[in-house]
Amino acid sequence: VIINGWIGEHGAAVMSARKDYKLRNSIESDCACLNGLIGKVLAVTPRVHVMRDPTRGGVATTLKEISAQSNIEIVIEEDALPITDPVRGFCEILGIDPLYMANEGKILVFAPEKDAKRIVSSMKRHPLGKNAAVIGRVTSEGDPQVLLHTSIGSTRIVDMLTGEQLPRIC
Repeated sequence: VIINGWIGEHGAAVMSARKDYKLRNSIESDCACLNGLIGKVLAVTPRVHVMRDPTRGGVATTLKEISAQSNIEIVIEEDALPITDPVRGFCEILGIDPLYMANEGKILVFAPEKDAKRIVSSMKRHPLGKNAAVIGRVTSEGDPQVLLHTSIGSTRIVDMLTGEQLPRIC
């Protein structure tokens, strides 16, 4: 499971602007047209299984939907998640999990493990993929769930976003 860069920027930027939080931060929306980046990925390998944008419900909800639709278990690594310090701090102040923050310029790519390094390398050569990272892997079929290996060594279930973390904006 690969993502092309920092997560949560769009949701944090919009929430910060809408609520007029008096925080000094450098958070900006990640809105971007991804067709050029996606073209680079597809040029590297024709074996991409899934590509999805993690907009509504963020990375967590998108992974959960993919897991349920494909009947697979996905394990993501907390230490591999690309989150900027400003977004992490913003989320910590508000008690929000950045995995559920909206993204507008991100793409999740599922591809064979043997292609992952080439995909990430290709993404990193594109301006919209310079912070690309492998964040997880599919571990089994028949057990549709998403698990997060935490930085302290535990594992937790990642579920769908319930309710609305951020009112719909588009």
